[in-house]
Amino acid sequence: MKLQVSELKQVKEELAKVEQSYDKFKMNVAEKTREVKALENKVRALEKDLSLHKPLVEIRGILWTNITQSLSGVWRSIETIYEQNDLIRVAQVEIKKTRALFGQMPKQPNRLIHFLNTKTSEELEALDIRDRTGTILDIKRVLTMRNLMQNLDRRCQDMQVEIDSFIEKFTLLHQKGLQVL
Repeated sequence: MKLQVSELKQVKEELAKVEQSYDKFKMNVAEKTREVKALENKVRALEKDLSLHKPLVEIRGILWTNITQSLSGVWRSIETIYEQNDLIRVAQVEIKKTRALFGQMPKQPNRLIHFLNTKTSEELEALDIRDRTGTILDIKRVLTMRNLMQNLDRRCQDMQVEIDSFIEKFTLLHQKGLQVL
Protein backbone atom coordinates (compact mmCIF):
# COMPACT_ATOMS: atom_id res chain seq x y z
CA MET A 1 0.00 0.00 0.00
CA LYS A 2 2.82 2.23 0.70
CA LEU A 3 3.79 1.73 -2.87
CA GLN A 4 0.34 2.65 -4.08
CA VAL A 5 0.30 5.77 -1.98
CA SER A 6 3.64 6.86 -3.34
CA GLU A 7 2.51 6.04 -6.88
CA LEU A 8 -0.68 7.95 -6.27
CA LYS A 9 1.34 10.85 -4.97
CA GLN A 10 3.59 10.72 -7.99
CA VAL A 11 0.63 10.55 -10.38
CA LYS A 12 -0.99 13.48 -8.58
CA GLU A 13 2.21 15.50 -8.89
CA GLU A 14 2.41 14.67 -12.58
CA LEU A 15 -1.26 15.61 -12.96
CA ALA A 16 -0.58 18.92 -11.19
CA LYS A 17 2.37 19.56 -13.53
CA VAL A 18 0.25 18.71 -16.57
CA GLU A 19 -2.59 20.95 -15.31
CA GLN A 20 -0.10 23.72 -14.63
CA SER A 21 1.39 23.36 -18.09
CA TYR A 22 -2.14 23.19 -19.55
CA ASP A 23 -3.05 26.40 -17.75
CA LYS A 24 0.11 28.06 -19.11
CA PHE A 25 -0.80 26.81 -22.58
CA LYS A 26 -4.36 28.24 -22.24
CA MET A 27 -2.90 31.56 -21.09
CA ASN A 28 -0.48 31.57 -24.05
CA VAL A 29 -3.34 30.77 -26.46
CA ALA A 30 -5.49 33.54 -24.99
CA GLU A 31 -2.57 35.96 -25.15
CA LYS A 32 -1.80 34.98 -28.74
CA THR A 33 -5.51 35.30 -29.64
CA ARG A 34 -5.53 38.84 -28.24
CA GLU A 35 -2.36 39.64 -30.20
CA VAL A 36 -3.91 38.22 -33.39
CA LYS A 37 -7.09 40.27 -32.89
CA ALA A 38 -5.04 43.41 -32.28
CA LEU A 39 -3.05 42.73 -35.43
CA GLU A 40 -6.23 42.10 -37.42
CA ASN A 41 -7.63 45.44 -36.24
CA LYS A 42 -4.38 47.15 -37.26
CA VAL A 43 -4.56 45.49 -40.69
CA ARG A 44 -8.17 46.68 -41.16
CA ALA A 45 -7.20 50.23 -40.18
CA LEU A 46 -4.24 50.18 -42.57
CA GLU A 47 -6.38 48.75 -45.38
CA LYS A 48 -8.90 51.53 -44.80
CA ASP A 49 -6.10 54.11 -44.99
CA LEU A 50 -4.73 52.45 -48.11
CA SER A 51 -8.10 52.50 -49.86
CA LEU A 52 -7.52 56.26 -50.28
CA HIS A 53 -11.26 56.84 -50.56
CA LYS A 54 -11.29 60.05 -48.56
CA PRO A 55 -8.16 61.56 -50.18
CA LEU A 56 -9.45 60.66 -53.64
CA VAL A 57 -12.75 62.40 -52.95
CA GLU A 58 -10.89 65.49 -51.79
CA ILE A 59 -8.56 65.42 -54.81
CA ARG A 60 -11.50 64.98 -57.19
CA GLY A 61 -13.20 67.99 -55.60
CA ILE A 62 -10.05 70.09 -55.96
CA LEU A 63 -9.64 69.05 -59.62
CA TRP A 64 -13.25 69.88 -60.53
CA THR A 65 -12.94 73.23 -58.77
CA ASN A 66 -9.79 74.00 -60.77
CA ILE A 67 -11.41 72.87 -64.03
CA THR A 68 -14.48 75.00 -63.34
CA GLN A 69 -12.31 78.03 -62.53
CA SER A 70 -10.31 77.47 -65.72
CA LEU A 71 -13.52 77.29 -67.73
CA SER A 72 -14.81 80.53 -66.27
CA GLY A 73 -11.91 82.28 -67.99
CA VAL A 74 -12.91 80.89 -71.38
CA TRP A 75 -16.66 80.80 -70.85
CA ARG A 76 -17.11 83.66 -73.31
CA SER A 77 -15.42 81.54 -75.98
CA ILE A 78 -17.70 78.62 -75.16
CA GLU A 79 -20.72 80.87 -75.59
CA THR A 80 -19.26 81.99 -78.93
CA ILE A 81 -19.11 78.37 -80.05
CA TYR A 82 -22.84 78.02 -79.45
CA GLU A 83 -23.42 81.28 -81.36
CA GLN A 84 -21.32 79.91 -84.24
CA ASN A 85 -23.63 76.93 -84.33
CA ASP A 86 -26.53 79.32 -84.98
CA LEU A 87 -24.52 81.13 -87.66
CA ILE A 88 -23.85 77.82 -89.40
CA ARG A 89 -27.60 77.16 -89.58
CA VAL A 90 -28.16 80.60 -91.16
CA ALA A 91 -25.32 79.98 -93.65
CA GLN A 92 -26.78 76.60 -94.58
CA VAL A 93 -30.14 78.22 -95.34
CA GLU A 94 -28.37 80.72 -97.62
CA ILE A 95 -26.41 77.92 -99.27
CA LYS A 96 -29.67 76.09 -100.04
CA LYS A 97 -31.12 79.26 -101.57
CA THR A 98 -28.00 79.74 -103.70
CA ARG A 99 -28.09 76.11 -104.84
CA ALA A 100 -31.71 76.55 -105.85
CA LEU A 101 -30.70 79.65 -107.85
CA PHE A 102 -27.85 77.75 -109.53
CA GLY A 103 -30.20 74.97 -110.46
CA GLN A 104 -31.32 77.18 -113.37
CA MET A 105 -27.77 78.23 -114.34
CA PRO A 106 -25.49 76.31 -116.70
CA LYS A 107 -23.43 73.62 -115.05
CA GLN A 108 -20.48 74.09 -117.38
CA PRO A 109 -19.62 77.83 -117.21
CA ASN A 110 -16.06 77.36 -118.56
CA ARG A 111 -17.35 75.57 -121.64
CA LEU A 112 -19.97 78.28 -122.10
CA ILE A 113 -17.31 81.02 -121.89
CA HIS A 114 -15.20 79.12 -124.44
CA PHE A 115 -18.28 78.79 -126.66
CA LEU A 116 -18.97 82.54 -126.45
CA ASN A 117 -15.34 83.38 -127.24
CA THR A 118 -15.28 81.17 -130.35
CA LYS A 119 -18.42 82.59 -131.97
CA THR A 120 -18.66 85.65 -134.15
CA SER A 121 -20.88 88.63 -133.39
CA GLU A 122 -23.42 87.52 -136.00
CA GLU A 123 -23.60 84.00 -134.55
CA LEU A 124 -24.11 85.46 -131.08
CA GLU A 125 -26.85 87.82 -132.32
CA ALA A 126 -28.57 84.80 -133.87
CA LEU A 127 -28.54 83.28 -130.39
CA ASP A 128 -29.98 86.57 -129.03
CA ILE A 129 -26.75 87.47 -127.20
CA ARG A 130 -25.95 91.13 -127.84
CA ASP A 131 -23.18 91.75 -125.29
CA ARG A 132 -20.49 89.05 -125.28
CA THR A 133 -18.39 90.72 -122.54
CA GLY A 134 -21.38 91.31 -120.25
CA THR A 135 -22.55 87.72 -120.70
CA ILE A 136 -19.05 86.36 -119.97
CA LEU A 137 -18.85 88.57 -116.86
CA ASP A 138 -22.25 87.25 -115.71
CA ILE A 139 -21.04 83.70 -116.21
CA LYS A 140 -17.84 84.47 -114.27
CA ARG A 141 -19.92 86.03 -111.46
CA VAL A 142 -22.01 82.86 -111.31
CA LEU A 143 -18.83 80.77 -111.30
CA THR A 144 -17.31 82.91 -108.53
CA MET A 145 -20.54 82.80 -106.53
CA ARG A 146 -20.70 79.02 -106.90
CA ASN A 147 -17.07 78.67 -105.75
CA LEU A 148 -17.72 80.94 -102.77
CA MET A 149 -20.84 78.94 -101.88
CA GLN A 150 -18.89 75.66 -102.09
CA ASN A 151 -16.10 77.07 -99.90
CA LEU A 152 -18.66 78.34 -97.39
CA ASP A 153 -20.36 74.97 -97.40
CA ARG A 154 -17.05 73.14 -96.78
CA ARG A 155 -16.09 75.53 -94.02
CA CYS A 156 -19.51 75.21 -92.41
CA GLN A 157 -19.17 71.44 -92.46
CA ASP A 158 -15.66 71.58 -90.97
CA MET A 159 -16.81 74.05 -88.34
CA GLN A 160 -19.83 71.89 -87.52
CA VAL A 161 -17.58 68.84 -87.03
CA GLU A 162 -15.34 70.81 -84.65
CA ILE A 163 -18.31 72.23 -82.75
CA ASP A 164 -19.91 68.79 -82.44
CA SER A 165 -16.62 67.38 -81.15
CA PHE A 166 -16.33 70.17 -78.60
CA ILE A 167 -19.94 69.79 -77.45
CA GLU A 168 -19.45 66.03 -77.09
CA LYS A 169 -16.36 66.53 -74.91
CA PHE A 170 -18.03 69.31 -72.93
CA THR A 171 -21.10 67.12 -72.34
CA LEU A 172 -18.85 64.29 -71.17
CA LEU A 173 -17.17 66.63 -68.68
CA HIS A 174 -20.57 67.81 -67.52
CA GLN A 175 -21.71 64.21 -66.99
CA LYS A 176 -18.58 63.47 -64.98
CA GLY A 177 -19.31 66.31 -62.57
CA LEU A 178 -18.44 69.63 -64.17
CA GLN A 179 -20.54 72.44 -62.73
CA VAL A 180 -22.07 74.51 -65.54
CA LEU A 181 -21.25 78.14 -64.98
